[in-house]
Amino acid sequence: MKKLVLIAIMAFVGLSASAQAKISFKSDTVDYGEVAKGADGVRVFEFTNTGDAPLMITEVKSSCGCTVPKKPDGPIAPGASSTIQVKYDTNRVGPIRKTVTVYSNATEPIKALKIKGVVKSDSKSMLEKTK
Repeated sequence: MKKLVLIAIMAFVGLSASAQAKISFKSDTVDYGEVAKGADGVRVFEFTNTGDAPLMITEVKSSCGCTVPKKPDGPIAPGASSTIQVKYDTNRVGPIRKTVTVYSNATEPIKALKIKGVVKSDSKSMLEKTK
């Protein structure tokens, strides 16, 4: 009887240890392209929990104060999708090269995401490029 209980406990521990969240991003880079100074700086990283356990994103940090990330609230169920919102301060003219780091309970617990692009000071020159 003791052996049977021990085997059942070991099987349960083995099964629960194998359940793992896995985060799969649609893309790990968001390219703003060329944006005008003061334009909308909000973009999103789309992802899916492709694991078999709930995904908990515990923290999302940016490499500077000009980029403000927003993590989803609560757990993401297996198979469910969500987004991480990033807002870049487009009043800063020049190239955008920033890193957003995601901390979670996924198989890859720390994931680096990138944003890139250029903020142009003259919106008139941007309009001429689209012609």
